[in-house]
Amino acid sequence: MRRLAVLGSPIAHSKSPALHRAAYARLGLDWEYSAIEMTGDHLADFVDGRDPSWRGLSLTMPLKQDVLPLLDDLDEPATVTGAANTVLFDDGARRGFNTDVGGIVRTIREAGIDRVERGVLVGGGATAASALAAMAELGAVEARVLVRRPEAAQRLVELGAALGVDARPGAIAGLASLAPADLVVSTVPGGTDLGVAASDALIGTAALLDVAYSPWPTPLAAQWLAGRGVVVHGLGMLLHQALLQVRIFVAGDPSIELPDEHDVLSVMREAL
Repeated sequence: MRRLAVLGSPIAHSKSPALHRAAYARLGLDWEYSAIEMTGDHLADFVDGRDPSWRGLSLTMPLKQDVLPLLDDLDEPATVTGAANTVLFDDGARRGFNTDVGGIVRTIREAGIDRVERGVLVGGGATAASALAAMAELGAVEARVLVRRPEAAQRLVELGAALGVDARPGAIAGLASLAPADLVVSTVPGGTDLGVAASDALIGTAALLDVAYSPWPTPLAAQWLAGRGVVVHGLGMLLHQALLQVRIFVAGDPSIELPDEHDVLSVMREAL
């Protein structure tokens, strides 16, 4: 028996247990995956207290940043974004990974979008950093970063420079006047009303990925749907980042495909 869990607060609503349990059942692995309420002030004690039966952890915000000092090494996406949503206990080492970047890339490509040149980010947290890294992987050369607090955009501007993306900050109100783009990614909490209507030019040209999936549609997604724009559901990111986590927990590497991975992904999709 190997043990795994998703940590966060609140965590009772998490769909991660259903996704992971479906995957391990399909793979024939008698592994336990649970949801555990956890805040940053208790995280170090929890991680230190895991016995050898533990294989890994999935993390929600703000634990994705709180966990960094507790890890022995990070993969490149976690290093670049400063956030790890996955911990692998590997022969005494604690290895950190960021599967959010890959999850965004995979769900955007699944929606038929293979290249992004101009992007728009709504929000300035750790998920926004992963979204910016995903845009860079998809070929973005420029991105508008729309935030409520100007200081929240500075880290993303610096990250953009490191990734070769011209990330320019702006106010969320700028949604009303933005020119055409290829992709908008909203990382604000579900149910957040931004208090502004996106421009027709933006809705008509840019696909929207709203990483929030509950409640659905979000106010921003409702605008896109009303304008007959392309909407990529946030559950796609959740699904694909979870598949990469399963790869890590099973094989120790997010690049190694699972046995019968197509079927594994299908049962995970059904579990949503």
